[in-house]
Amino acid sequence: MATSDTKLADTDEKIFIGKGEETAWLTLALANRHGLVTGATGTGKTVTLQVMAEGFARAGVPVFAADIKGDLSGISEVGEAKDFILKRAKEMGLTFQPDQFSTVFWDVFGEQGHPVRATVTEMGPLLLSRMLDLNDVQEGVLNVAFRVADENGLTLIDMKDLRALLDAIAPDGSKKAADDEEDPLAPIRKAAQGYGNVSKATVGTIQRQLLVLENQGGAKFFGEPALTLKDFMRTDRDGRGIVNILVADKLMQSPRLYATFLLWMLSELFEELPEAGDLPKPKLVFFFDEAHLLFTDAPKALMDKIEQVVRLIRSKGVGVYFVTQNPIDVPDKVLAQLGNRVQHALRAFTPRDQKAVAAAAQTFRPNPKLDTARVIMELGKGEALVSFLEGGGTPSMVERVMVRPPSARIGPITPEERKAIMDASPVKGKYDTAVDAESAYESIQKRLAGTAAPADGSAGGEGGGILGQLGSIASTIFGTNVKRGRMSTGQVIARSVTRSVTDKVIGGVAADLGKSLGGSVGGSIGRALVRGALGGLLRR
Repeated sequence: MATSDTKLADTDEKIFIGKGEETAWLTLALANRHGLVTGATGTGKTVTLQVMAEGFARAGVPVFAADIKGDLSGISEVGEAKDFILKRAKEMGLTFQPDQFSTVFWDVFGEQGHPVRATVTEMGPLLLSRMLDLNDVQEGVLNVAFRVADENGLTLIDMKDLRALLDAIAPDGSKKAADDEEDPLAPIRKAAQGYGNVSKATVGTIQRQLLVLENQGGAKFFGEPALTLKDFMRTDRDGRGIVNILVADKLMQSPRLYATFLLWMLSELFEELPEAGDLPKPKLVFFFDEAHLLFTDAPKALMDKIEQVVRLIRSKGVGVYFVTQNPIDVPDKVLAQLGNRVQHALRAFTPRDQKAVAAAAQTFRPNPKLDTARVIMELGKGEALVSFLEGGGTPSMVERVMVRPPSARIGPITPEERKAIMDASPVKGKYDTAVDAESAYESIQKRLAGTAAPADGSAGGEGGGILGQLGSIASTIFGTNVKRGRMSTGQVIARSVTRSVTDKVIGGVAADLGKSLGGSVGGSIGRALVRGALGGLLRR
């Protein structure tokens, strides 16, 4: 954006956010120390989020943001020189210059953006339990199901895979013990019972919760092609960061699905990205709107994991910015990690509101010139109290500023404009058509039909055992024993172990083989599936 005072323009090192008695700058090198944007409804949080997203994009930093109301979509279109925008720019000594930013729209339901999918295997039992609102016993059974799937090469891609697996591990009371040999799923049931009591009633409860999730449209999230997070970390031809917008107006009708989905994305970034240390600017900035939904009713074990991910993902070069109404919506352990703060107005109509105002004021570094608690209740629309990290990572004194006007359009775009953007998208065609690959459902159906290999993956002759498994996977990766148009079980397992290049897959399996030979031979390839902090696959 051109300015009448060049000192107020964005630079390669910092983003101009607003101006009061002092100028508010967000230092790019400290932007991965996370942040918090808070304020009551209608006080300007979405505009502030857009201003920050524009600044990051100009600096070449890709952005991911959830768009709850549809207002953020205007960042993709040229801004309009409306009277209130020109007035604010003039008051701040700026010359308004319209701009627009390269944007990719995403939608879990595939209606207003490219579909976003993950496999059930990638989601993991911890986050899936959270999504299904399972209790401890039910979560334990789900963990058993994932372990059995991993050890028996049953890749869980979509809902029907998980349903088939749950049916397979449930005790079958219609069969007598003497008939177990005739039951093709007996090895799977026996493996499940080896980890503890798996009751048919508990499995039935999980199945009903899956039905609730399906009725909410959550089943569309599970499948392939699964999202590759590097598609979020793109720049356009001008070197600007691409703004990825998750269309979340419909997704918000299922708050738990929304929160778990964004938490899954955060955990995927945490697991996939290498350590980066302190960079001149972040690799990606992640805006988590309606952040209170992430922490509502979350069990302590999950809260500890969230706090761990937020604390450590900074070293991966990712900045996470939580957007919510009250600072007290965010637990103290997480709040302590959020160094960059923007506080819009709060209204103290109830005791809880008064507590929120006091809490917000106490989180800022005091400014002798400001009564922070009083100012929070006096802020007008577009005004904010800000404190960004400076120097050695210490917070600056809180300042009252007017947030600069965005240079792109404020407000939603039309369906025609959205369609034009999607038609020119760099990922057009990559995710738009679902693929139903061979996975656990098909494998279980084959076993029931008597055509599948034994549950332990062994085979007669020279091809059996772990060496045979390694050779089989290598053959399927290079396509020497796979029919055209179908994914073999070996390919699916290899994809689950890692989604990188073939030599990494073979290297990972070979390493697992070496460990097996050094210890006890007989472990299955499924045991190479290692889960990370939040239960998803660890791909390193």
